[in-house]
Amino acid sequence: MKSRSTDQPAWQRNSIFEFFASLKLAVVLLAVLIVAAIAGTIYESSFDAKVARAYVYGAPWFNLWLVLLGANLACSALSRWPWRKHHVAFLITHLGIITLLIGSVIGRIWGVEGTITLFKGDPPTNRLLVNESQLRVHDVDGIVRGYPAEFLHHPPSPRHPRDLGLLASGAHLQIVDYAPAIEGKLNPKPLSEGGAPALHFTIATAMMNQHLDGWLLADDPQHGNFSMGLANIEFKRGTATSVAAGVPPAAQPIRLPPQSEEIDLEESIFAFSKAPDDQIGHVRKGGSTGAKIRLVAPENRNKGQVIVLLGDNEARFDVAENLGRDVPIEKTSFVLRIENYWPDFRIENGKPSSLSDQPNNPAVLVTISGKGVPIAAAETNPHGSGKELAVTGGPPAMPGPGEETPNHLTLFIADDGTITYDLASRKNGKSSGKLDLNKALPTGWADWQLVVDKKMSSAQPQMDFTPMKSGQGSTSSSAAELPDGVLVHLQQNGEMFERWAPAGWQITIPTLPSPTMIAFGWKIVSLPIGLELLDFEVKRNEGSDSPAGFKSTLRVVTVDGDAATGACWMNNPFSFPGTWRHTWTGLTYKVSQASWNPENLNQSTVQILRDPGWLLKWIGSLLVVIGVFMMFYLQPYRKQTEGEPITPAPPKQKTKVARGEAVAEITG
Repeated sequence: MKSRSTDQPAWQRNSIFEFFASLKLAVVLLAVLIVAAIAGTIYESSFDAKVARAYVYGAPWFNLWLVLLGANLACSALSRWPWRKHHVAFLITHLGIITLLIGSVIGRIWGVEGTITLFKGDPPTNRLLVNESQLRVHDVDGIVRGYPAEFLHHPPSPRHPRDLGLLASGAHLQIVDYAPAIEGKLNPKPLSEGGAPALHFTIATAMMNQHLDGWLLADDPQHGNFSMGLANIEFKRGTATSVAAGVPPAAQPIRLPPQSEEIDLEESIFAFSKAPDDQIGHVRKGGSTGAKIRLVAPENRNKGQVIVLLGDNEARFDVAENLGRDVPIEKTSFVLRIENYWPDFRIENGKPSSLSDQPNNPAVLVTISGKGVPIAAAETNPHGSGKELAVTGGPPAMPGPGEETPNHLTLFIADDGTITYDLASRKNGKSSGKLDLNKALPTGWADWQLVVDKKMSSAQPQMDFTPMKSGQGSTSSSAAELPDGVLVHLQQNGEMFERWAPAGWQITIPTLPSPTMIAFGWKIVSLPIGLELLDFEVKRNEGSDSPAGFKSTLRVVTVDGDAATGACWMNNPFSFPGTWRHTWTGLTYKVSQASWNPENLNQSTVQILRDPGWLLKWIGSLLVVIGVFMMFYLQPYRKQTEGEPITPAPPKQKTKVARGEAVAEITG
């Protein structure tokens, strides 16, 4: 008796073909893809899309898995050869999945996706930023070379550097290290002439046991400001206003008499349990509420209590129970909202943060809002704490009711090197004076004190970059806001150079015959089209300034001189070229509104997407739907199985068929 397997072609009986056509392989491939999709979703929600792409969707193993799945589907379809009528639905379904996979691979290889930031009035640009890291080297021959630099997994190290080869200058380039967070500090270089004045300051608080320092360049838009989150420090050329006019601080305008009309008030206040009298307020609307906030130290692992004093009224609120809630303050027209709580308050990168979960320095931020009569913030202590008197020579003047006094310090340097200041404190008002080197200036921002210890009459900016190591005391949130970076190593004529290059920065290495410029950041792709921002509109909700939507009107130009105008807003993209042939084949650039800058309404960021595999994905999806429908709902294309009822044939016909099958079985 002959086995039915001998009727199959030899290639179907091949062990390799049988392995790729097996159902067991299909189950394993699909199971791994399902687990990978779950892991990718978790990565994307916990980190970002870049991490999910690096470890899952864009990883080499994922592409290999898709190829294996395609091979399994193709071999499974070929294993049914020769095909019969009941195979049609099965084949259509498999063909649809294979077509879908091919379209996905084409889109991943030849597709384009990225963003372009446009400014109204600028000429058209075609520089697309793709969310893939790249090291760009501007060589001495004038050519800019790009090297892939994705290091989320398998980062380089001094023992295993990433060798990039020789440059046109003969220098040997390597990437020897990678850091997920890079800190940059200004370290100006003195000049004999030109440049800008620079000074170095330290600002410290005993209450928080924190010490900050840095350099400032006068009138520099990038390096002339220092933000602490609670306050700002600025450095300019010139002399403080009151000092230049010869007016002593005590003679500055005093506050106006209080007004009696009730208006909308909103005020945010920082309060510290270790310094109950040193709250820091910020008027957001109308004027000060006159509220005094105290934070009672936490006990029994709770978050403490907030005590609000409004005139003769006192109210207590549990921090943990009311965090993030709007709570009415009894016997008043005001509402309190506890915005945030920090058990171990610190300033990190200009923002409030917590060094640990232990209540070493509890702090809270509350917002009080409602209708009332504005009250001068320092009416209860019009002359400050007394420490300021020795510096300014008199009591600081206070602002009028409703006039906001931000926590701000402006340092001035005159041509002869004299340093003066204008100081604004929400607690102590405004003051001015002369500041000597190494002499402490109490700021009135809690117990922060500032000291200027170095100055340069002429300097040029220079940045020192260092990686942030784990355990340095910075919080994970502040580290996440820092750029990542790579340590590049250049060797030329026996001389070695090593510099950190953070993302978004360009560094210069003094090679010969001319310097080599290196930048680390997103990959830049030059498109065959250019985009120009013609207009940007923001629609507001009625009765408020909150945005209801924003819209960009763009002009698209090509190298051939063709041009078109289109508009895009949220969930409403436009395509170029807009013909049906380009749209249906995916050979078009889809432009979508991505983001906007509330500080600059002449700026807009759009997303560009081009997917040449779109049509194959669409056709593949349609074939899968048709094949599944045929398998389950069209009887002619369904093969009978053991579980289905079989209608018995007439006796004679059954005997004839059985006899014929027996003869066929004997004769082979």
